[in-house]
Amino acid sequence: MLLNLIQNRNVLFFGGKGGVGKTTVSAASALLAARQGRRVLLVSTDPAHNLGHLFQRTIGPQPVALAPNLSALELDPEQTVDAHLEEISSELRRLMPEHLKGEVEKHMELSRDAPGMQEAAILERMAEVLETAAEQFDLLVFDTAPSGHTARLMALPEMMSAWTEGLIKRREQADRFREVWRKLGSDKSVGNKLLGGDANHSSSEEDRENRIRHLLNRRRLRFSNLREALADHERTAFIIVLAAERLPVLETIELQRQLQKTGVSTGGLVVNKRVPADAGSFLAERRAQEEIHLRTLAEALPRLPRQDFALAAHDILGLEGLEKFADAIEEDE
Repeated sequence: MLLNLIQNRNVLFFGGKGGVGKTTVSAASALLAARQGRRVLLVSTDPAHNLGHLFQRTIGPQPVALAPNLSALELDPEQTVDAHLEEISSELRRLMPEHLKGEVEKHMELSRDAPGMQEAAILERMAEVLETAAEQFDLLVFDTAPSGHTARLMALPEMMSAWTEGLIKRREQADRFREVWRKLGSDKSVGNKLLGGDANHSSSEEDRENRIRHLLNRRRLRFSNLREALADHERTAFIIVLAAERLPVLETIELQRQLQKTGVSTGGLVVNKRVPADAGSFLAERRAQEEIHLRTLAEALPRLPRQDFALAAHDILGLEGLEKFADAIEEDE
């Protein structure tokens, strides 16, 4: 299942409950794809920065090479929000009249801690990565934050697209109203009464309006492209990673329900850290308990393919550990 998705998709999202091994599974999958000749970008949206810990090296917001055909980057929420707000405030300072610049700064500072700001900033950065990386990479692998955060993130493109569309429509309505005023302004007596002066707009004001329109259209295109990528089942798949335990199983069922609601295709389930079948009486009881939880999973999500990986005796670290995990993915097909 996993090997097929690695070979036949362009965008893979790995998600699930915290602590189940999403980063390990996504990194090993990315490494396997790179070994097979695909140019791969591995992207972490998880604030915990586990990707750098796993590869035992520093990974930042710009792509760094980790192995032949494999690069990675980490999207830091705080840095992303700072960059996002700086871009917006810079544009607003340039576009708004001088006497409103103080209000712009005040609004931006209040926006920094607004609910949903980190998600919106991360989403726009993901859309930007998707937009710019298409020519350089064959496969994008996203290692996402725990389930609740990711479910909200997957629903955002639709909402942000609708919100941006609404802004654009309001701008268009304002443009039509402005054109009426401009025509009225050709009659100096009427124009002066309505506008309190010359009805003709300066070229600088028209430039400002054009720039605002350009920024809104750029955001609309980015969110539209991301929404289309998420909805394209031939191109994109979401893989849910879980442990064979009660809470991860229940959370997986709920996450799948939310993904279906937002139109995101789930490619399959990866059950990680399974107790080996021949590990003594104590662990045999533990494995029997796992089977009970996995029956619940199978009854709730009977159509999703599933792949299990055994609990390793040691922590998986560095390229050598990931190479072994990649081998297991390949051999299990």
